[in-house]
Amino acid sequence: MGKLMQIGAAAEKAGVSRQSLQYYLMVGLLEATEVSSTGRRLFDAKAVQRIKLIKKLNESGYPLRAIRDLFMEGHNDSKGPS
Repeated sequence: MGKLMQIGAAAEKAGVSRQSLQYYLMVGLLEATEVSSTGRRLFDAKAVQRIKLIKKLNESGYPLRAIRDLFMEGHNDSKGPS
C-alpha cells in the first residue's frame, strides 16, 4: 500500500482547504483510507485523486450533492443485483 497522509497533507496535495476535505467527509463524498489507533483519518494517493476529481467537478458547476449521487450510483452498480 502507498504512503498514508493525515488530513492536512492530503488536503494540501489535492489543492483544497482542510475544511473542504472535512466537509467532503461529513457529507459522504469521501471516506478515509484508514483510521489510526488514535483516531486520525489517513488518506492514500487514490483518495487524493478522488478529492481532486470532486474539486474539479464542483468547480465546473456540479453541486456536491449531485457529485455524491454520481459516486453512490457507481458504487451501488458495482455491487450487482441483490
